[in-house]
Amino acid sequence: MRVIVIGGVAGGMSAATRLRRLSENAEITVLERSGHVSYANCGLPYHVGGVIEKRSDLLLQTPQTLHDRFALDVRVHHEVLSIDRARHVVTVRNLDTGADLELPYDHLLLSTGARAIRPPIPGIERALSLRDVEDTDALVAAAATARDAVVVGGGFIGVEVAENLVHLGLNVAVVEATDQVMAPIDPEMATPVHDRMRAHGIDLRLGSAVAAIGPHDVTLTTGDTLSADLVVAAIGVRPETTLAEQAGLAIGERGGILVDDQLRTSDPAILAVGDAVEKTDAVDGTAALIPLANTANLQGRRAADVIAGQAARNRPVLGTAIVGVLGLQIASTGWSEKRLRAAGRDVRAIHTHPASHATYYPGADTIALKLLVDPHTDEIIGAQGVGESGVDKRIDVIATAMAGRLPASALADLELAYAPAFSSAKDPVNMLGHIAQNLRTGTSRSIQWHEVADAVAAGAVIVDVREASERSGGRSIEGSVHIPVNELRDRLGEIPDGPVIVHCAVGVRGHTAARILTQHGRDVRNLDGGYRTWNAGIRAHVTPA
Repeated sequence: MRVIVIGGVAGGMSAATRLRRLSENAEITVLERSGHVSYANCGLPYHVGGVIEKRSDLLLQTPQTLHDRFALDVRVHHEVLSIDRARHVVTVRNLDTGADLELPYDHLLLSTGARAIRPPIPGIERALSLRDVEDTDALVAAAATARDAVVVGGGFIGVEVAENLVHLGLNVAVVEATDQVMAPIDPEMATPVHDRMRAHGIDLRLGSAVAAIGPHDVTLTTGDTLSADLVVAAIGVRPETTLAEQAGLAIGERGGILVDDQLRTSDPAILAVGDAVEKTDAVDGTAALIPLANTANLQGRRAADVIAGQAARNRPVLGTAIVGVLGLQIASTGWSEKRLRAAGRDVRAIHTHPASHATYYPGADTIALKLLVDPHTDEIIGAQGVGESGVDKRIDVIATAMAGRLPASALADLELAYAPAFSSAKDPVNMLGHIAQNLRTGTSRSIQWHEVADAVAAGAVIVDVREASERSGGRSIEGSVHIPVNELRDRLGEIPDGPVIVHCAVGVRGHTAARILTQHGRDVRNLDGGYRTWNAGIRAHVTPA
């Protein structure tokens, strides 16, 4: 059995090594256009910033080590020029010598990855990208002599690059065409990320696009000009499908290689994995482009199983991801509220602001969590988290619950590891489940930050149940009635007639107040996530459609 893998790194090398473990007799050849076939591409920004000091730490395997352990024929600097599907042959060029050769295959695996988006902006040729080790070397060299940097794009790679350029002492601006960084999270969740970036001196230009890149500056569509010794384009990526298209393989509606649930392309002898292929969205079953290492690695393994004749199926994707930005953890899984509303789906949002672990144990940090639930079925359809610690494991637990199709209310029943240094007796995930139960059963009713203004205009009154000290310095919602929760039972008569919106700082005391008022016959809703979520949303200046 002759197997050729085009492209290395996550998908390609996972497939090649797994296949060798399944078959000692297979002839496995890996063809990689660049000079490195196995490296930690997710660590590249951190080498730029000096967090990962040694470049060699990024290089996981070499052609020699892969040959020694797995008997793989790994050829770097070899570019596949064409695929002859009828003859089962690929034409390959040795980029070191210029010589072309043909290699036959029984099974072909495409792991061609994705290419950086390079929009037709005047001067775009001066902008560097960050996709591989060679890109990293160029960026490290350029940053060494730069003072002012402009990063175009506020996605995962953009904010990581910006953070690492800050570590180097550069003046950094981030230009993002939308109203927020980190598109997978909602605007009120992005507000603390914006705050953190600005607090570290990053000039954050939201709602701006680059009009032109000059020799020493960048001009924005707003007319502003930013000094730029260094420009990094981190606008996003597109599937690298050139070979597949030239070979006549089917391309999906989102622009990725179309594969079935066994990762076979429209040619059964050719499989494809990783960033180059379309995935199936776990939320609605539609085609999705989600370029993440976890999925690429798993697909490589599954493709090897298929080639070896084992029963294997590709799984749908939730897009679970996390990024670190200047001490913050930002993570998400599933869909955001803005995406759900844009798709016309009903959604129930739950915001909480728990501590990362027991508050009486030193070092607890506040987390912002958001759970998105189908109000008709109690299905979990998304989650987001922002905080300095403990975000990763909460989003991972929720992603696992989604994969297992647990309803939101069932989060309350999860038995999670607890000790004061790590969590609370009622973990933040459990608390999301308790709130989901209350909302599902009608024990509680909530209102979102972006619904308050309309409710007040329709006659609702806002009751702030925090302490007076919490309202100082203008930290209150205009027109709210102030009655601390401990005084509420004795001051019920001070609340005007009509619907009532209660709120505290984060929603906990608001829930108690809502239960008091409900049992006294009032029509009451608790402001979800309290003043903290409302304030973050208002400052974001974005209302979900």
